[in-house]
Amino acid sequence: MGEIRSGERALALTQVQERAARAATGFESLGIGDGDTVAILLRNDIALFEASLAAQQLGAFATPINWHGKPEEIGYTLSDCGARVLVAHTDLLACAAGVLPPGVKVFAVATPPEVRNAYGVPPAACLVPGHASEWERWLAGFAPRSVPPLAARASMIYTSGTTGRPKGVRRRPAAGVFQERRFLTLRECWGFTEDMRCVVTGPMYHSAPNAYGLAAVHFNATVVLQPRFEAEELLGLIQEHRITHMHIVPTMFVRLLRLPEQVRGRYDVSSLRWVIHGAAPCPREIKKAMIAWWGPVIHEYYGSTEGGVITCSASREWLERPGTVGRPAPLVQVRVLDDEGRPVPPGVSGTIYSRNEALPDFTYHGLDGKRREIDRDGFITSGDVGYLDGDGYLFLNDRKIDMVISGGVNIYPAEVEATLLNMPGIQDCAVFGIPDEEFGEAVAAAVQAVPGAVLTPEAVQAHVRQHLADFKVPRVVEFLTDLPREDSGKIFKRKLREPFWKNAGRSI
Repeated sequence: MGEIRSGERALALTQVQERAARAATGFESLGIGDGDTVAILLRNDIALFEASLAAQQLGAFATPINWHGKPEEIGYTLSDCGARVLVAHTDLLACAAGVLPPGVKVFAVATPPEVRNAYGVPPAACLVPGHASEWERWLAGFAPRSVPPLAARASMIYTSGTTGRPKGVRRRPAAGVFQERRFLTLRECWGFTEDMRCVVTGPMYHSAPNAYGLAAVHFNATVVLQPRFEAEELLGLIQEHRITHMHIVPTMFVRLLRLPEQVRGRYDVSSLRWVIHGAAPCPREIKKAMIAWWGPVIHEYYGSTEGGVITCSASREWLERPGTVGRPAPLVQVRVLDDEGRPVPPGVSGTIYSRNEALPDFTYHGLDGKRREIDRDGFITSGDVGYLDGDGYLFLNDRKIDMVISGGVNIYPAEVEATLLNMPGIQDCAVFGIPDEEFGEAVAAAVQAVPGAVLTPEAVQAHVRQHLADFKVPRVVEFLTDLPREDSGKIFKRKLREPFWKNAGRSI
């Protein structure tokens, strides 16, 4: 039986499950049941597992919230998901205090020392406010729930779209055959085994780290939490805990490779057996360097919150076909279609569609019609463009044209543009991605000011920072008299992006 470790703390999985069962009893006493929502505003912490597993026992949705968000972003998610309770670190409660929907019960989890140290949180920010109940004290008042759990639901992850408003992805319960299919995918694509020892370093409000960490518990694995990614510290965790498995994003590869050779040489990483990466394109030279360093333990997958794991590839396959994201995962079908919805021949690019029979179907919470917008005959798309070779290996050569992927995080320009258009003095704007050596992409904004208005890049950035998370703030702001437009009147973003990518020696 495994355990969850965070800093100096460690709990056996039997203890975590017992505490989750107590939380389930407590949640049930509040009227939470099948289809309800438990909102979670926690950094990587043991309590995140407890609250998520408790929700699963009741057939409720655990909804992790991006704690980088500003109050209005957090408030939107709390309201939209219909949260009945909020479980949050004490230092994060201030962000939610003024935006809590009526009737939401708040539980305060003590921000642990390793998290405080990682984020520089002062002790004064960790006091429990009067409107919240202490998680530990509350848990102690309930016996573990002893009745059989309902069919578990996956976490409801919020993912943005072209409308700029995040949407909650709600799946049907994963009962019976779907549990077997899910475990098959975890074994075949993510290499899961009962004796695995994994580290979770990405924030668990993202769909992949969330699914990875919670699934590892179901495999009775040992799970080591890194509160915040730091390259050398990660190497130390791998060596200390003999880590075998890990989920990672390309930006982390970049930072690991930036460590001096003598620093990298200090750590033994020979325990690694299966390192899976995804969420963003990985530069070929970076991946080759990681395989040379860590060996053929590097695996890649392509997927999405809606589609799950769609393809996967091992190091050997990637070295034989550089750039591939692999072949379809078990029980997944992939189609590449032209603009008329017709299949294209091998080697010809088109829009990528997939059907994943390993996962229950999904809808967007409160927006059932949005599901139809990405569907063709039961196959769904993220808008990515690519091709299949003659052996069925998928290659990506473009993606959602507007979305910016920065450090593996999806940033949707429509959301940033809506914020900019509310700033006095801005007549129109366009937000797009530009190359960034470390994060892959950064956000840029082209702004057309109202005639006579005096604006500065710093003022524009400050306005966005007031309303949106810092990672959505444009790194570059340029002012144009007129924005380039297509014949239809739509802003021609390609013309805005192209010079940045050309100057970096990269294509888009």
